[in-house]
Amino acid sequence: MNQGSKNLKVAVVGAGAIGGICAGLIAKAGYDVQVVVRRPEHADEIMSKGIRISGIRGSHRVKIQAVSRIEDMKADRDVVLLGVKATAMTDVVEKMDLKPSAVLVSLQNGFCEQALARIIGPDRVMGCVTGWGATMHGACDLEMTSLGDFILGSMDNKEDPRLEQVQEILNHVLETKISPNIQGSLYSKLIINSCITSTGALCGLALGPMLAKKRVRQVFLEIMKEAMAVARGLDIKVEVFAGRLNYYTFLKAGGAFAEWKRHLFLRILGFKYRRLKSSSLQSLERGEKTEIEFLTGFITSNARNLGIPVPVNDQVLTMVREIEAGRRKISSANIDQIQF
Repeated sequence: MNQGSKNLKVAVVGAGAIGGICAGLIAKAGYDVQVVVRRPEHADEIMSKGIRISGIRGSHRVKIQAVSRIEDMKADRDVVLLGVKATAMTDVVEKMDLKPSAVLVSLQNGFCEQALARIIGPDRVMGCVTGWGATMHGACDLEMTSLGDFILGSMDNKEDPRLEQVQEILNHVLETKISPNIQGSLYSKLIINSCITSTGALCGLALGPMLAKKRVRQVFLEIMKEAMAVARGLDIKVEVFAGRLNYYTFLKAGGAFAEWKRHLFLRILGFKYRRLKSSSLQSLERGEKTEIEFLTGFITSNARNLGIPVPVNDQVLTMVREIEAGRRKISSANIDQIQF
């Protein structure tokens, strides 16, 4: 990857809301892009009719090269943007034919980079936090629903000239920042995702109705406190989330007034994003497995290795697993059963 970024060949694996919008806007900017999707008819539609993008970045329709098998992805790709669900990523990456200089950029929720590095090597994986929203209305009908940015970085937190090349590519989607502490940025998003997606999967509510309940806000705060204890054990400096939520100061102060302010912040968060629906809940409603193992599961497995108690995260993980297995129903009663 020593050529100018405009000459780099890009593959986007997974053309859901995030991946599909990335593929469309990067291809529209003039890059050689290939998309990998699951279904042949989806690939045919992307090539014949194109991906339709609407929303905050305007309306576009872009035709792109597409295949429906990972084995058919061109081996000449320089940058691979991985947008499949975390539950499928290892199977997908193991089947990739990557040239030695190729770099893989993880767009998933959760802390997936370590698992990917075990397959293809840590020097070929870049961490990336996706800080914007999108919705998939149909196979090729995608809407960018909120602005934000990408945060990009090397997993060893060292300088890497390839970062600027990938940054230039992703800038055609939204502003991309390079972080000297990508693990801290990934963990910051993992904490809030563990709060929102896991509790949403348990109770079946959108974020607004969820955070209107004091009990849910208490669960959020306990998840955060336990996750921060694990971060200290892992020696991860957790970055401020979305430029607003500093977990260190948010959780530090004691007393009734500080607790009231924490609950007020969560109430406001719930009101602002009141229609936000847990991605894990959406997976359960489709009869699919959630990404819980890469969110709450990342916290609990590291806590176990470090000998740090995380009882609320343990309970949440167990309950979601029971829902996945059909042994528990999605219900607000699940939140009431969590013991602090």
